[in-house]
Amino acid sequence: MRLTEYAHGGGCACKIPPGELEEMVAGLGGGHDPALLVGLEHGDDAAAVRLDGTGRVLLSTVDFFTPVVDDAHDWGRIAAANALSDIYAMGGAPLLAVNLLGWPRERLPMSLAAEVLRGGLAVAREAGCPVAGGHSIDDPEPKYGMAVSGVADAGSMLRIDAGAAGLPLSLTKPLGLGVLNNRHKRTGEVFPEAVAVMTRLNREASEAALAAGVRCATDVTGFGLLGHLYKLARASGVTAVVDAAAVPYLEGAREALHAGYVSGGTRRNLAWVEPHVRWSGRASSDEDERLLLADAQTSGGLLLAGEIAGATVIGELRPPSGHAIEVR
Repeated sequence: MRLTEYAHGGGCACKIPPGELEEMVAGLGGGHDPALLVGLEHGDDAAAVRLDGTGRVLLSTVDFFTPVVDDAHDWGRIAAANALSDIYAMGGAPLLAVNLLGWPRERLPMSLAAEVLRGGLAVAREAGCPVAGGHSIDDPEPKYGMAVSGVADAGSMLRIDAGAAGLPLSLTKPLGLGVLNNRHKRTGEVFPEAVAVMTRLNREASEAALAAGVRCATDVTGFGLLGHLYKLARASGVTAVVDAAAVPYLEGAREALHAGYVSGGTRRNLAWVEPHVRWSGRASSDEDERLLLADAQTSGGLLLAGEIAGATVIGELRPPSGHAIEVR
């Protein structure tokens, strides 16, 4: 059974568009509780609450989505890696996960749902994170993900608002997951490299960032590189300069884009961020280049204000210049 045929979209491309989301949650912050260190203010990757007397913070996040691949076990692995990524993007270590499952029980066999859960459990075990139950509902579309709790040190936590002018920008995974996943959904073609990237934990990148003294990070998922970078630059009060030629892509990504496998989520991402971008060079006249930079990723890499081994430097942060992002 092709799981992706049972969903209107796939993966993080199904997110509510960023502009609509920000309007919806406006005014719903957690108030002025001094224990809440990170809430809704900047759209960071996880909430953070101070644990009294320990110097540590409790991290809490949740992430789930419709099938992004047809293989049930791989979908479970991807969804779990994606949910755990929010903890790593904050410089934390996961402590506990619980499953979230929506399943069309009269259309798809429950044995297939069990295989999704087994995939999620396999990745959680790789992360050293126990999975303790969860919640399930009968749903017209299959959906799966996890709510994850973790811990981080208050003094070294990675935050989206901690960027500063002069810092390089690094990306730990290549882009192009969105267009390849959309091609898979529409044709059934399988892209093993994309699956390998989506199931790879961001744990090592997070640990390397902490060891290098990085303090600003986010992960690149449904809002694309430009969307998540815009949120980082806006929260940190800087301009992010991107060298478009330096951005890495998965093999086949450009071919998939040229063949028209662009999700609606990617186009919405670009429409949201374009008013805040100054384009020059190739990107100023090439819509394909702009779409790739806004491509809706699923379980993408970390975007760091700093450098670590194995990551690609794609630009730098500079003092504010009137635009949140400059693409050259």
